[in-house]
Amino acid sequence: MQDTQHNSSEGLGPPDAPRLGRLAVWARARAGWIGLTLVSLVLALITGSAVWWLSQSSGALTQPSRAARDAGVQELTRAWSVPGQQAAYPTGAAGRMVLLPDEWARSQPGHQGSVWYRFLFDATPDAGTEPLAVHIERACSAVEVHLNGQLLYRSGRLREPVTRQCYRPHLVPLPAALMLARDNQLDLKVAGYPLERVTARERAGGLAGVKVGPMPVLRSLHEAQVFWTSTVSQVLGGVLLVLGAFALGLAWVRRLPYLVYFGLLTIGWALASGRFWGEEWPVPNAAVELFVAMVFAPMAGLAVKFLLGYAGDARLVIRGVDWRRRIVWALWAQCLLFPLSVLVVGESLLFLVTRVWFGLFAVELFAAITYFLWVAGRGGRVEFWLMSVALGAVAAVVGIELAFQFGWLQRWGVHITHLVMPLLYAAVAVRLIQVYARALQTAEGARAQLEKRVQEISIEIERNFTQIAELRVEQIAERERKRIAADLHDDLGAKLLTIVHTSDNDRISTLAREALEEMRLSVRGLTGRPMVLSDALADWRSEVVSRLGQAGIECEWRNPNDTIEEPLSSRTYVQTTRIVREAVSNIIKHSAASHVIISVDVRLTQHDFVLVIQDNGRGIPLELDGRLDRGHGMTTMKHRAKQLSGQCLVESGPGFGTVIRLTLPLEIASAQQLRTHGAPGGAAPASMEVHTR
Repeated sequence: MQDTQHNSSEGLGPPDAPRLGRLAVWARARAGWIGLTLVSLVLALITGSAVWWLSQSSGALTQPSRAARDAGVQELTRAWSVPGQQAAYPTGAAGRMVLLPDEWARSQPGHQGSVWYRFLFDATPDAGTEPLAVHIERACSAVEVHLNGQLLYRSGRLREPVTRQCYRPHLVPLPAALMLARDNQLDLKVAGYPLERVTARERAGGLAGVKVGPMPVLRSLHEAQVFWTSTVSQVLGGVLLVLGAFALGLAWVRRLPYLVYFGLLTIGWALASGRFWGEEWPVPNAAVELFVAMVFAPMAGLAVKFLLGYAGDARLVIRGVDWRRRIVWALWAQCLLFPLSVLVVGESLLFLVTRVWFGLFAVELFAAITYFLWVAGRGGRVEFWLMSVALGAVAAVVGIELAFQFGWLQRWGVHITHLVMPLLYAAVAVRLIQVYARALQTAEGARAQLEKRVQEISIEIERNFTQIAELRVEQIAERERKRIAADLHDDLGAKLLTIVHTSDNDRISTLAREALEEMRLSVRGLTGRPMVLSDALADWRSEVVSRLGQAGIECEWRNPNDTIEEPLSSRTYVQTTRIVREAVSNIIKHSAASHVIISVDVRLTQHDFVLVIQDNGRGIPLELDGRLDRGHGMTTMKHRAKQLSGQCLVESGPGFGTVIRLTLPLEIASAQQLRTHGAPGGAAPASMEVHTR
């Protein structure tokens, strides 16, 4: 009003100045979101141009490079085409010359069945000794290959229902025995369906580029095309399944309906791209096409519902009417009307009906994208720019797909929709996960302070309880070990000692004495008292020298020091004693040795000591080589070594004697037990390695 009055006072304002002033106020009030909308449209245009350029240049992936052409690859672009169902090329039938790629919708309108293509080519002299092959970029939907009248290759079933391989390239070796120097006849029999009887142009009958050249060159070209046309789509389909399942789980946790729509949408796209996993569908063509087309009606509805829900407005009111409920009913109604319309018009007009419906789905999607960007731009949401690019790319891909389906754009090679759309789904999923992560971080931050204090108190209580429980367990275990040791010593020990002194049988007396020694060793282990390493070495030396002397074997014992004050736990002492006894028994029974050297090395820096037992016997026989665990007590020694954090190495060979190197830890905990006479420390599992020389 101030502007209007100012203009009127100067006599410059037109008669409708008040109306122009209201328009200026309206424009200034909405300049922000209008600018954002224009920017988003520009971004969508740029993104769409990039996607279109990528779709146009995708065919370069399947074109032979300059190096491939120099290696002798011939690209066959002209063929003599003859429709027919014959088992061999119909020589006398009428045909026509066609250029590849050949779409039946243009060259053979309405034809259903098979079409023969004949190519003439000469064997390339510069191919060298490499075998030749033929590479078929795309034959929709099944193909046979004949060379000079001989059948070489059949990709699948060429009769109803025809095997669906429109997304698969073919690589066929050419036998050298069938090759001619000039005018080789390469016949391709392609079976497919007319455009009117499919729901998408890429599944209509046709033949793309054909190349002949050395097998290694064409194999690399074939593998690249398989990767981009099938493998990538399969991988992206698996990724979408995971993202869809994650979105559904997130929706169940957060109670967000739009995540349900997005999860179902991604899973639906993954299932729609599942045709890359299977080619043989033993059902009529009309049923397969109807099933594939029916997937897109609910997917379009889910996409619109997701965009409306993610926009955040609970109501879509235009002139006092809430259109959101009506839109939802219309979306679900079209899921029923689409298959009904297809059934009404029949298979002959299948492509026409689906093309109309796909156009309607595209209009719905464009309207939902526009509404979302309008709401996001007006609200200044952070994801406006990301969603502008992503949704602009979606709009561009949909537009390119519609242009291809309506015949305005020719596209061969890599199907760009199968590559770009899963990536866009993944980009939107990453944004949704980011939004959820930030919300979760905020919620967790609010609980962190409360949980921190609770956690501190809980830790203190658990620490006190653990200390009390450990002390109680140690006291009970110590008391029980002492009781068992006392019972063994007083009862079983007394009886064994009686047998030793009263038995007239030397065998029984010897066995009783051995059992008494084993019992005393077990009692020592139960008491849990550590001992000084020098005392343990003295015990082992006394026993080993005595046993070897009785067997007539000279023993040389080498100690680094007479007094070694390092502690040794009772458990280590018991297990080491049994290992040493087993080693001495092996020497006496099996080695036939006359001299044994036992050396001890204490390594304080590594907290362990090494006990080496070496004899000059005959060693382990060849028939036991590689089977040291059999018959020589190695299994027992291995089992005992695993109870200690050490290592036992056995080196032996016929005529070289045997060396047993035992490395055992000096447990730090034993030092405290040696001072306090407490329970022995535990030992971690160890390993035993056996080497045969």
